[in-house]
Amino acid sequence: MEETTVGSYFVSNYPPYSFWSSAHVPAARAALARPPRPGTPLGVYLHIPFCRKRCTFCYFKVYTDKNAAEIESYLDATLAELKLFAAQPAIRGRKPKFIYFGGGTPSYISSDQLTTLVTGMKDLLPWDQAEEVAFECEPGTLTEAKLRAIQEMGATRLSLGVENFDEEILRANGRAHGAREIPRAYDYARSIGFDQINVDLIAGMVGETDENWRANIRQLIALDPEMVTIYQMEIPGNTVIFKEMQALGQSVAPVATWRAKRAWVRYAFEELEKAGYTVTSTTTAVKDPARNKFLYREYLWRGADLLGLGVASFSHLSGVHFQNETEFETYLEGLRRGQLPLCRALAPSADELMIREFILQMKFGGVRREYFQRKFAVDPRQRFAAELEGLRRQGLLARNDDEIRLNREGLLRVDELVHDFFLPQHREVALA
Repeated sequence: MEETTVGSYFVSNYPPYSFWSSAHVPAARAALARPPRPGTPLGVYLHIPFCRKRCTFCYFKVYTDKNAAEIESYLDATLAELKLFAAQPAIRGRKPKFIYFGGGTPSYISSDQLTTLVTGMKDLLPWDQAEEVAFECEPGTLTEAKLRAIQEMGATRLSLGVENFDEEILRANGRAHGAREIPRAYDYARSIGFDQINVDLIAGMVGETDENWRANIRQLIALDPEMVTIYQMEIPGNTVIFKEMQALGQSVAPVATWRAKRAWVRYAFEELEKAGYTVTSTTTAVKDPARNKFLYREYLWRGADLLGLGVASFSHLSGVHFQNETEFETYLEGLRRGQLPLCRALAPSADELMIREFILQMKFGGVRREYFQRKFAVDPRQRFAAELEGLRRQGLLARNDDEIRLNREGLLRVDELVHDFFLPQHREVALA
């Protein structure tokens, strides 16, 4: 089916979140009480859930109605949460290799709030061995002073949520920033020395056309960022767009078809390659990939531990998945009582952990046989022989002795294709 209908599309973990439950929270507590797996890198994700506006396509946990006191309480709570986690055997004494500030809009908070937050985090879990500190920004929240505060906190990778360069399309999709704020924010960041900037775009926003998309890519290439991330629009059930569809009795979203979205991403990748970029995943093109890396993704898709802080955040520690409380007040209340705010969890089997890494690394465009034989004692060519043969028959696979690789069409469809590698009980279910 090529029309865009309601549902989650992007595969970010395995087994699907719909299999996680409160019944498995004891497994998460047990994992936290154990020493870490030897040699496993640790990362930290901090969710800043505040935004100036809620985009019509947004499905993340965000708030647009919190006052200054509530924001302060939340930031204090994240530090209280980190203190509790840092005392656990699975975390105690470790230093993160990568840190990610996501949202929401991390750049929404003030410079003073950011400085206080980061100082507290570093006191509890030192960053002196961090190889990457990534920070998401909405262009309209950035001033030169705010960018200097982000720089001074140690950010090494700035990610600008541009999404589209057209004023009318930004407005139609509920974006808080305008088109004129994009080059201003970008130029500010360059002027003070940020040398790894990522620009996010979305293929399939309401109102996008072939002409608009081509203009987007021309403007993107003119900016010359180190990295570009392009997502294909999906419409989960908690978005404003879906609620509007329900009110009108519509089953098809007012956005481009999947065929059109894939064609737009294909065009973008081809133009970026002409401009000297290398496509490094289903969503990403990078200039000079030997120098410019997205370590959050690189580590996470290869089984790193991730400690998620903040409301609704996801963690993966010692092979166990868990998520924080998903409501603002519930999250805060647990921390006021001195309790970790765990909501649901899942302890995957060894086979499920192997499948998790396989499907995530397929989003790089391919997997190396040697990696899976060394780490899991599994040859993926044999383990997934039938599934890989199906991809080969569809003309989506390029395969050799050392690596299983998708061709460009397969890469653009990878979030659809990886379901074939799920265990039978995990297929045909909601991802969330």
